[in-house]
Amino acid sequence: MMNRDWPYFKIYENKINQVIKLALKEDIGQGDITSQSIFSDSKKTKGKLVVKEDGIIAGIQVAKMVFEKVDRQIVFLQKVNDGSCVKKGQIIVEIFGPIKSLLCAERTALNFLQRMSGIATLTNQFVNKVKNTKVKILDTRKTAPGLRIFDKWAVFLGGGQNHRFGLYDMVLIKDNHIKTAGNVKKAIQLVKKHLRDKKIKIEVEVNNLNQLKETLTEKVDIVMLDNMSLAQIKQAVNLVKGKVLLEVSGGVNLDNVSDIAATGVDYISVGSLTHSPKTLDISLEI
Repeated sequence: MMNRDWPYFKIYENKINQVIKLALKEDIGQGDITSQSIFSDSKKTKGKLVVKEDGIIAGIQVAKMVFEKVDRQIVFLQKVNDGSCVKKGQIIVEIFGPIKSLLCAERTALNFLQRMSGIATLTNQFVNKVKNTKVKILDTRKTAPGLRIFDKWAVFLGGGQNHRFGLYDMVLIKDNHIKTAGNVKKAIQLVKKHLRDKKIKIEVEVNNLNQLKETLTEKVDIVMLDNMSLAQIKQAVNLVKGKVLLEVSGGVNLDNVSDIAATGVDYISVGSLTHSPKTLDISLEI
């Protein structure tokens, strides 16, 4: 698999820490009254994080940050790296420390770890379907509010590639922009006038071949073929002839992604990676 060092980590590290702190505050509140009632402050124990089904692990680093924020006394020994394939019953982390602290951190750590691993696992399934083509699997902005950074990190760990992080880092001219501007050409020209040669990528969403032809009269970086049939996608590839990068979006699933990739497009974006992932079953066993 790819290098598992996410290139955006340093950029978003402060945000990651803020979200983790907020998640812990949400869960712990004024304290874990159950554990405080049962255990003494000096009681220490060992635990392990165990995977209950096959998949791709993502979020080990986040889980470590959660446990360490709860209690610096906790010893966190990871047995696998983020992005690794794991099997049912495999121990991925061993931990040791005050039992109160372990139980305080448990749910928050698992919430991040299970969601991120579910996203990485699904992403990897799509990536494997197109591995014999040039296609890159992309994520979208269809993420859990407040968790976008973690969702996109998980996509990367599953072998996918990150699309834009928000409305601020890339232009994507969509149908509503085009309708309001009047047509594709006008929308592109208005964007270029506003950007004034800023080094920001411009992508245009089209839903028919006429819009594609109109887009090709202006210089853009990527054209998104939105909800087109396989026959239309093939026509688009023949029409473009490598003049611009092509992305397919809409209605993509594990059953049709291989056929779409075989048309010769460059990217396939998949909203389901992050808008409705099945979490990977992982538990803490004391």
